[in-house]
Amino acid sequence: MAAKLAQMRCVACRRDAPTVSDEEVAELQPQVPEWELVEIDGVKRLQRVFAFDDFAQALRFTSDVGAVAEEEQHHPALLTEWGRVTVSWWTHKIRGLHRNDFIMAAKTDELYART
Repeated sequence: MAAKLAQMRCVACRRDAPTVSDEEVAELQPQVPEWELVEIDGVKRLQRVFAFDDFAQALRFTSDVGAVAEEEQHHPALLTEWGRVTVSWWTHKIRGLHRNDFIMAAKTDELYART
């Protein structure tokens, strides 16, 4: 099912758009099973740590995620370290999770599968 999410496009999100419901999370999260639901500063996010052999690979992946984020106009928090990249998706305008975040998590998983 992740392929289905990964093929979707992000939609423009207004400030008054609702965050995903618990039912929607229950439907969407199994499609991106490696992602953790976390709450930071009262904001729910999807977060995953990706492992790499060295800093150069981690940096390339960070750049690839950034390119997809620009294409979709939906941007994550990225922490690039030696041998790992932490990616966090949430929708800043609504201070929480939107379907777009699950779409981008699936797209990020696809990028990682190709590395």
